[in-house]
This record gives sequence, C-alpha cells and structure tokens, in this order.
Amino acid sequence: MTPNILNAAPVRFVAVGDSFTEGVGDRDLRLPNDCRGWADRVAEELSRNDPRTRYANLAIRGRRLRRIVDEQLDAALALDPTLVSFHAGGNDLLAARLDLGALIRRFEAAVARLVESGTQVLLFTEYNVPLSPVLEPLKLRTAIYNKHIRRIAAEYGTLLVDHWCFERFQDRRMWAPDRLHMSTPGHEYMAVKVLEVLGVQHSLRAPVLSPPRQRTRAEIVADDAAWLRRDVAPWLSRRFRGISSGDHLGARWPALMPAVLPERLGTAKAAGTAKVATRA
Repeated sequence: MTPNILNAAPVRFVAVGDSFTEGVGDRDLRLPNDCRGWADRVAEELSRNDPRTRYANLAIRGRRLRRIVDEQLDAALALDPTLVSFHAGGNDLLAARLDLGALIRRFEAAVARLVESGTQVLLFTEYNVPLSPVLEPLKLRTAIYNKHIRRIAAEYGTLLVDHWCFERFQDRRMWAPDRLHMSTPGHEYMAVKVLEVLGVQHSLRAPVLSPPRQRTRAEIVADDAAWLRRDVAPWLSRRFRGISSGDHLGARWPALMPAVLPERLGTAKAAGTAKVATRA
C-alpha cells in the first residue's frame, strides 16, 4: 500500500536540490526567484488538505551534488522535517568529465543520512532531457545513474518518482525553451505524479495539450539556432568560468512556513509587493 504522509500530520515538507526542485521553467514573477515549480504546487495541495502543513524549499539552480549535500542537508534536517524530497546529480551528469561511481556513492550516503533521521524521503530518477542529438551519449550515463537510484530507493525504503518512465515528457511542450528545465505544464504534471506517489488526495489535473503541430524544417533550424545563441552559449561560458546560474541566488523558502497559495498573491502586476509580503 502506498504510504500516506498525512498520517504523520502536521506535515513538514522540505525540498532539497537544484533547478528541478527550485522550479526553474515555471515562471511566476510574483514569487521569489521568479518561479513556482512542482514542489510549491505539492505544498499548496498539502496545505489545502491540512492548514497546519509547513513547507521550505532550499533548492538552488545550478547546484551539483556535492554542494547540495554540503549546503542543504544539515539545513534541511535542522528543520525536523517529516518529508524531504531529494533530487541531485543532474548537473553532474552534464559534466564533460565525471566519476560516476563516486557520484553514486555520494548520493547514497546522502540518502542514508536522510533516512537515518527518521524522515520520509522522496527520490527522483533523472530524465533523458532532449537537448540535442550531439549529447545522446549522455543517455547511457543517465540510465546507469537511474538504475542505482532505483536500487537505493528499494534498499533504503524511500519513495520514488520514476521521472525516466514518464512518456508525457517526450512532448517538447513539457520543456521550457532552454530544453533543460520543465515548462509550466511539465511542473504541473510532475506535481500530480508526486502527489500520486505520496498517496495524497488533491485537486490538480494533468495538463491537457492539443496535438502538436508539425514543424517545418526551417522552423526547426531557426529554433535550434536561437537555442544555441540564447541558452547554450551562456551556459558554456559559465562552465568555462567556473560559475553557476545560481551563485547570486538564495533559497526561495529557507524556513518552514505555510505554503503561499497563488490565489492570495494577486496578479503578476503586483509582483514586487507580493514578493515583499511573502518574504516578510
């Protein structure tokens, strides 16, 4: 039987990780770091079920596994969570050089620490992000990593959201224009799948997308060129300089607090006011 975390109410949900968990790609100017994401959406549903729910999101874009462990694990455990979501390693897998065995061992050690604390742990497999045919060899690296995440989830008794198996993410509209982060529909769908794994009743619906329009060759070429100029070139520049897109950012929700329900934020025109209010 799928466990229901509401049995441990009130839920204290702490999200740990990188851009996947921070919410990058689900743009919302009313919120810190201008994004919302699946974790916010899950916390909102948990709060609607039980107003005593508290939520923190420590994830920061661009973080590799080592920094996530060093910067976020102790902070997460200090909040005495009943549920921790842990996603890490995606940025490591994109590295030109990688000791995959060391990455897996570091991931497993982090999961062991979380499980030993007594919290319920939620893990994710990585998806084979359709960046470019040139990067297709990364698929094998990701598949091996995912095999070990599944093993770790089984051995340590964690929950698992098997992102790799979600066929809906083959639709390019589930991805933001940078092709690396989920779009708003992608985050909406992920929130639904997470809530299903948690065994929590919710009001969310999976996004309904119309049949995709067949693109012309000229449109594909133009889109690829724009992607290389807009997203790939800056990413490579940051890699060469040893900096990350998240270096200037802090955690969106660093302390446990009631989830910020979007209906209470008003419109995007009041974004500045809303951000001040939610950070207060």
